[in-house]
Amino acid sequence: MNLPPASPSPFLSVLDGALLDPPPLWMMRQAGRYLPEYRQVRETAGDFLTLCYTPALAAEVTLQPIRRFGFDAAIIFSDILVVPHALGVDLSFAAGEGPRLRPVADAAAIAALPDTLNPARVEPVYAAISQVKAALPREVGLIGFCGAPWTVATYMVAGQGTDDQAPARLLALREEETFARLIDHLVEASIAHLKGQVAAGADAVQIFDTWAGVLDPRSFERWCVGPLGRIVSALKAAYPKVRIIAFPKGASLEGLEKIVATGVDGIGLDWTADRVALARRFGTRVALQGNLDPLCLIAGGAALDAEIGRIREDLAGARHIFNLGHGIKPETTIAHVERLVEKVREKL
Repeated sequence: MNLPPASPSPFLSVLDGALLDPPPLWMMRQAGRYLPEYRQVRETAGDFLTLCYTPALAAEVTLQPIRRFGFDAAIIFSDILVVPHALGVDLSFAAGEGPRLRPVADAAAIAALPDTLNPARVEPVYAAISQVKAALPREVGLIGFCGAPWTVATYMVAGQGTDDQAPARLLALREEETFARLIDHLVEASIAHLKGQVAAGADAVQIFDTWAGVLDPRSFERWCVGPLGRIVSALKAAYPKVRIIAFPKGASLEGLEKIVATGVDGIGLDWTADRVALARRFGTRVALQGNLDPLCLIAGGAALDAEIGRIREDLAGARHIFNLGHGIKPETTIAHVERLVEKVREKL
């Protein structure tokens, strides 16, 4: 039997403990290049960072997928690398190449990082959140976010994304105390950035640890679980009602147990996760968010319908927020997203 929702938002109700059928739905990277209206605004902005740092434009692209698809949550349009940028690290996005940063790869570079975030970099994010909050229907939740310290550190050390994040892993192995200082710095910066987003109107925050899956169990606990626990404790102390979702992509079942123990309200699951085992272990303790393979959404047709059905059945009886196992890809067909919404909205 469904528990009575504590909020007009189905998304927030599940994070608060409700079991809902059908489950609420949103998609990671739902504001993006697969939408023609997004591409138009992106062209107007001229470049990605200008879009991120112009509140009216960031708010507009955040709202576009809500208007088109009626998702149950909006996630503010920004980037996980806003935090290092706000710490004075040079950042650019080259077309087709991904982000490029000035590497922060030794003790001197880490020591030179400022203690506070540059308001010129983060205040536009908070302004966009306030604008979106004012425009959203009451039943639609608003999500802020940041990158987890480990994942952000991997980009800072290498100066870009890599296949296995070896530069950060090597620094952590060779100079553990030096790497720990970088992680500590990012913990404090992440807390400050998330507090700013909640104060501006975010109902929930998601912490993206995209590269958690490359770590061995000891390193996962050291660089992912410990820092996340500090962020959760600080944010809950300041804002007891805020909902926190962790997305440690690629984490093991044992690793997710440790993530749940930090006190998060939800965990994001990638498409490789064992849904049945997770529902059995965590389904009423924490919300499970996910976990459609983004390629299924590109494939569409019978494969999409079948996988949506399997996910719904595997997570029946669990606190479930339907989502992708990672971000939506630019080549995704809008008709497939419409079909996804139609199928997820059906009652079992």
